[in-house]
Amino acid sequence: MNGELSADVASVCANVPTYSSQASRRAAIGATIGNIMEWYDFAVYGFFSITIAKLFFPTGNELTSILLTVGTFGVGFFMRPVGAIILGAYSDRHGRKAGLMITIVLMALGTALIGFAPTYATAGIAAPLVIVVARLLQGFSAGGEVGGSTALLVEYAPPGRRGLYGSLQQASAGAALLLGSMIGAILTGLLSTGQMNAWGWRVPFLLGLAIGPIGLWIRRNMDESPSFLAQCTTLKTPLASTLGDHGREVFIGLAVTIAWTVCTYCFLIYMPTYAVRQLHLSQSSSLLANGIGLLAVMILAPVFGGWSDRVGRRLPMLIAASAMIVLTYPLFLWITAAPSFTSLVTVQIIFGTLTAMYTGPAPTMLSELFPTSVRSTGLSLAYNFAVTIFGGFAPFIATSLIAWSGSNLAPTYYVIAANAVSLLAVALLINRSNETQYPA
Repeated sequence: MNGELSADVASVCANVPTYSSQASRRAAIGATIGNIMEWYDFAVYGFFSITIAKLFFPTGNELTSILLTVGTFGVGFFMRPVGAIILGAYSDRHGRKAGLMITIVLMALGTALIGFAPTYATAGIAAPLVIVVARLLQGFSAGGEVGGSTALLVEYAPPGRRGLYGSLQQASAGAALLLGSMIGAILTGLLSTGQMNAWGWRVPFLLGLAIGPIGLWIRRNMDESPSFLAQCTTLKTPLASTLGDHGREVFIGLAVTIAWTVCTYCFLIYMPTYAVRQLHLSQSSSLLANGIGLLAVMILAPVFGGWSDRVGRRLPMLIAASAMIVLTYPLFLWITAAPSFTSLVTVQIIFGTLTAMYTGPAPTMLSELFPTSVRSTGLSLAYNFAVTIFGGFAPFIATSLIAWSGSNLAPTYYVIAANAVSLLAVALLINRSNETQYPA
C-alpha cells in the first residue's frame, strides 16, 4: 500500500527540517492568508444572492429567483466531496504545499468566470450556466482547502498549541467572510440600485482575482510539513486506507462538523438575505451587522482554540452546541418581533461568539482523528461531506422552510437539530487534548 514520495518531496526527505518558530510562523501565514483569499471568493456569492437573482435568474417571481440563486450556491457543494477525494489524496501523496497551490489556482478561475459572466439579459440561458460552472470549479477547489490547510497548521503547531494553530482555519475563514461582507456593505451603501445591478455587483469578484498571483506566491514560498516529510514513504491509495482503516473516524468527524457548517452558513452567510427579506432591513445595514458577527468569530476562534489546549477540545464545543440549542429560537423570536439594526447586531454577536467557541477547537479535533498518512484525506472527507449534505444547502433549506411553513422562525428548527446531532457526537468522543490518538 506504500509508495515513494514524489521527487520534489523526496529530495528533502533525508534532511527533514526540525521544528522552529520561524518556520511555524511562515506555515501559519501561508495557510491562513491563502485560506482568507480562498473563502472570500467562495462566500461572496452568498452575500450578493439578491442582486444575482435579479440578473441571472429572472423568473417573474422573487421567491423563485431567490431559491434558484441560493440553490446555485449549493450546487458548488456537490463538487466538494469530489475535491475532497482527489485533492485530499493528492495532498497526502505529494504534500500539503502541492495540494494548496492547486486549490488557489482553481478558485481564482471560478471567481474570474463569475466576475466576467454576461447577465441573462445579454446571454440568455448561457448566463446562469456560466454561474453554475464557476460554482462547480469553486466547490472542487474548496473541497481540498480545509483538509490541506488544517493539516499543515496542526502539523506545524508548536508543542501544546495545536488547538490555537488549528483555530486559525476558522479565524481566517471568518476574516474572509468579513472582508466580503464589508465590501458588500460599502458598495450597497455608496451605490444606487441601478449602479449595483449594472456593475457594482462585479466589484467584489474582480477584487478577488488577486487570489491568483498573491495566493500562489505565498503558498509557493511555504515550507512543507515536517510530519509529512518525516514519513519518507506515502500510501499509494490514501482514500482506500482512510475508508478501510478509519471509516469510523470519518463518520464521527462528519457528525462533529454538522453544527460547524450549519451555524456558519446560517448565521454568517445567509443572515444578510434573511434580514432583508424577512426583517425588511436595508441590505447595507444587514451586511454591516453580519460583519460585526464575523469579527467576533475572527477574534474569538483563536481564543477558544487556545483554551482547548488547556481544557480539551470537548468542553468549549459542548458548551457552544448546548447554548445554540437553548438560545436559537428565543433570539430569532426577538429579532422577528422587534427587527432593528441594534437587535440584529446583538444577535449576530451572540451567534458569532458561540460559533467561534465551537469552531475554534473543531479543526484540531478533526485532525487528531487521523494519522499523518491520511490526515488530509480523512479530514477532507469528514468535513466536506458534512458541508455538502447539511451546510451548503442551509440557505436553500432555510428559505424553503419559511416558504413552506409561513413562519420566519422555521430555520431555527434546522439549526437546533444540527446542534443536537453534533452535541451527541462530541459527547461520545474521548478527550484527546493532552494525549492525541495521532500526534501531529
